[in-house]
Amino acid sequence: MDAVRLILTSRRALAGGADAAEMMAEVWQAQALAQAIGSRLAVSGPPELRGEALGLTELAGRGCGVLDPPELDPGDLRAAQLTRLDDARETLLCLGGLLGEVGMALVGMASAAADETTYWQCMEAIDAADESRDRVLEMLRKLAAREEVLPGDIQDSPSGV
Repeated sequence: MDAVRLILTSRRALAGGADAAEMMAEVWQAQALAQAIGSRLAVSGPPELRGEALGLTELAGRGCGVLDPPELDPGDLRAAQLTRLDDARETLLCLGGLLGEVGMALVGMASAAADETTYWQCMEAIDAADESRDRVLEMLRKLAAREEVLPGDIQDSPSGV
């Protein structure tokens, strides 16, 4: 399944989370999806994104690691359903939005946490989501810089091609 479609599914599920356990599961799913997208970009994305994509993979993995993994059937793991990443820019724009929403959901969960363990899990996951989003924004900046350079290169070439 395409990355953007999976991200949109995660955004809807996160928005529709009914209780804390469901929300934590959706946060974990979003972090796992960010990790899978980062991994895909690190291996086969534009060369200028590969270092940041690897960093995204590591940070999103940390975001999963600080949370208790949800009990999911293997078919329900959205990250495992990732088969295509058609448009890096669109994917990163959508992923940045998802990670922002993850951060907001975690702030709400931390504020309402009944125990210290949940509170600190949320705080660590907030840091990971925020740093992951920073990586996504950096990759978007690099793509924008690349797009600014490419049209000039085409116009300046002798053949115009």
